[in-house]
Amino acid sequence: MRGGYSYPKHIPMKIAQEFREFISRGSVVDLAVGVIIGAAFGKIVTSLVQDIIMPPIGALMKGINFNSLFICLNGVTYDSLDAAKKAGAPVIGYGAFINTAIEFVIVAACVFAIVKAVNKIKRVEFSVTPPPTKSEVLLEEIRDLLKK
Repeated sequence: MRGGYSYPKHIPMKIAQEFREFISRGSVVDLAVGVIIGAAFGKIVTSLVQDIIMPPIGALMKGINFNSLFICLNGVTYDSLDAAKKAGAPVIGYGAFINTAIEFVIVAACVFAIVKAVNKIKRVEFSVTPPPTKSEVLLEEIRDLLKK
């Protein structure tokens, strides 16, 4: 090859083989499943916050809908957040931020609970002492005979 680098033809095959081995590992599949379940869990938490938690809080605060809370930065007053966005006004939607912050706290609490449960299970697995091996049993018997 003129003026360029020529790499051996077996390198692309080796990379493809390594990639196939990487993908076929269990941890990659576990990660993919975790991401998919995490995305679905995120939707559930979003619905929980928007449809179940925030309406009663809004009702307690005299009917405030947190998603509609915003500050318009150009000084013009708009009836709703949607109207301000349609007009192209610069807005800070702090109500949506409050909802997202609550969602984050719920997700963080759930992840904390899951990690805590997994750690507890791992501690139980490691705290169980395995039965003595045959050689250990034999040595204990010899020790006991020597004591007599």
